[in-house]
Amino acid sequence: MVRNMGKVDNSSTFSDNDWEEVRRKSNKDIEEWIEKQMKMRSCIVVLIGATTSQSKWVKYEIERAYYLNKGIVGIYINKLEDVNGNQTYEGCNPFYSMTTYDGKRLSNFVETFRSSYSTSKYVYNDIKENLEGLIERAIEKAGSY
Repeated sequence: MVRNMGKVDNSSTFSDNDWEEVRRKSNKDIEEWIEKQMKMRSCIVVLIGATTSQSKWVKYEIERAYYLNKGIVGIYINKLEDVNGNQTYEGCNPFYSMTTYDGKRLSNFVETFRSSYSTSKYVYNDIKENLEGLIERAIEKAGSY
């Protein structure tokens, strides 16, 4: 989704097929793949869906981005329709259960974007219009919390 908005450099992204292939491998292989991806990025965009906060690998990626002083931003995607045309419920903020080195909730520092629109098309366009600014602000704040 984010790659398709034309706001992220194609050379710094990976395809859904890349993730589908690597996720079938060992934990060590997945960690190495995430590390390789992190080296090419100054910011991670966490797409927050119904179950994002429960994902072991999303948590790992956020932890690594924090440790490496990368920008971090979250975007709620629950109002976007899936391939079957369905929307889902809003998931928990994945940054809420994570803490900074001094014990403060990461959610106090990481900006999340929640569109005020309810129709998928408008939500998509709202995310697209705001994505570049969200990423820029996240990069500016990187390493400051």
